[in-house]
Amino acid sequence: MARLAQTAGLTDVQQEILKTVREFVDKEIIPVATELEHRDEYPQQIVDGLKELGLFGLMIPEEYGGLGESLLTYALCVEEIARGWMSVSGIINTHFIVAYMLKQHGTQEQKDHFLPRMALGEVRGAFSMSEPALGSDVSAITSKAVKDGDEYVLNGQKMWLTNGGSSTLVAVLVRSDEGHPEGTAPHRSMTTFLVEKEPGFGEVRPGLTIPGKIDKMGYKGVDTTELIMDGLRIPANRVLGGVTGRGFYQMMDGVEVGRVNVAARGCGVAQRAFELGVSYAQQRHTFGKPIAQHQAIQFKLAEMATKVEAAHAMMVNAARKKDSGERNDLEAGMAKYLASEYCKEVVEDAFRIHGGYGFSKEYEIERLYREAPMLLIGEGTAEIQKMIIGRRLLEEYRIQG
Repeated sequence: MARLAQTAGLTDVQQEILKTVREFVDKEIIPVATELEHRDEYPQQIVDGLKELGLFGLMIPEEYGGLGESLLTYALCVEEIARGWMSVSGIINTHFIVAYMLKQHGTQEQKDHFLPRMALGEVRGAFSMSEPALGSDVSAITSKAVKDGDEYVLNGQKMWLTNGGSSTLVAVLVRSDEGHPEGTAPHRSMTTFLVEKEPGFGEVRPGLTIPGKIDKMGYKGVDTTELIMDGLRIPANRVLGGVTGRGFYQMMDGVEVGRVNVAARGCGVAQRAFELGVSYAQQRHTFGKPIAQHQAIQFKLAEMATKVEAAHAMMVNAARKKDSGERNDLEAGMAKYLASEYCKEVVEDAFRIHGGYGFSKEYEIERLYREAPMLLIGEGTAEIQKMIIGRRLLEEYRIQG
């Protein structure tokens, strides 16, 4: 077992789950990840293995057939999976966020209908806030739902859906002015709709089109897509929670745990980069000795290891705070910001240690170098995290008088 990124105070069950996941990653993911990534191939065999392990139901309550585990357990599993191949953790993450939102905010009928099949991985989740003309400015959403009898008609275009093609259930955030008078704050006139669809591309149900995969620099294998709604009819019982106007809060709750997930991914990728760097440094010789014996490289390894350790500690703290029932947006924002920035730096140092070979597709570090940037923008950019952190700090430290 590696010395870095250990987590104190885990139960026997948590340790057993993590051991099982790490063995799966070492045996089933790392040996094939780079080849699949270069082909941009969906890792169906890996996904089937994760289903068998029960990971699609990791945080879904036992009453719905899940394992009922904590956010900490989930985050530590994501860390292990991202260490193998970051794209695979993305396949689970959006599914987990939708399941979490259903568990926290869904009606009893919605929970009964979706959660047991989500726990088995039979229903696979994706979610969508962003649109082509906006990034982090969720309040500027233009996609709209209009009530028509017992149904809503949805129109608009959404962007950056992870698992947009492979999912069968999409939580979509749109504007719904019904019951909200003119001048209502934008975040109070948004609703989350639960949209069921067929997997695949093209018209996946009447009024709903998934055009195809977006070609990306990294984060390959997992499908990232647009979503186009043109007269999409959704029954009123598929409004998340049964009440319009709550969508913004529901999505922000989901994104809060999603930020812990992205922090965990950053920790996992950084750990792998450190492993590759420290291993290569002991094998590569220059000037008559392994480069690991040169002080310049030892300094790099020392900095890398410290960053891995610090990011892991902040991620664990953010997960534990949420598990305790407390608000964790400050801790989640800090963990996501630090882990993604440190991940980029650790990957770049490992890349430098590899020298010219780091530029070769034959070496795993080349893949990590293209994957790390996604973490800087996923689930809110670094700049958004700093805005959240700054505002929360001013709430906490407001001077009196």
